[in-house]
Amino acid sequence: MVLALERPPHLLVDVPHPSDHCLQALLRGQIVVDTYGYTEAGKAVTAQMYVPLMRSHLWEQLTHYSRWTQYFPNIVHSELLASHHRGSQGCRRLYQVGRKAFLMMNAQVEIYLNVFETLHRRIQFRFERGSFTDFAADLTLQDCQGGTLLTYSVQATPLIPVPGFLVEQAMRHDLPGNMEQMRRVLCRSC
Repeated sequence: MVLALERPPHLLVDVPHPSDHCLQALLRGQIVVDTYGYTEAGKAVTAQMYVPLMRSHLWEQLTHYSRWTQYFPNIVHSELLASHHRGSQGCRRLYQVGRKAFLMMNAQVEIYLNVFETLHRRIQFRFERGSFTDFAADLTLQDCQGGTLLTYSVQATPLIPVPGFLVEQAMRHDLPGNMEQMRRVLCRSC
């Protein structure tokens, strides 16, 4: 079951703690999702899930970027190109390739991302170049009931002319399953 967030968090701001109703759904294993438009053709989606592991255990797996092909089946290649660290801050450069079937056609996209890490708290993916007009994503980790509340927010505008409602529908449909897959892989690895 997919629930709608009561107030969708936007990229680059702190993620609010979920309401009691949403928190109970998250603790039962549900994925809480909201989609919204931010440009005429671009769409954004935020998904939250509870993972019964501590942030430090998740961090090591989430920052092993070649494993993202296991979390998101549409990502067929994920490669770390460069890495720089200063204290608890990290900056990386990432290349990913994704494939998606859309209306009886297969689309392949590639993207180069700058990745900014705040140790055990947040990973920010920022568009450098690729098959999008724009792209940004934040993955935030918060302590919650002995585990971690993982929030993934993404906004994107593809270069290929796809109606906004189809982009939104794909995001709303794919992200919950991807998040459930991510949780299975994360929990199996610890």
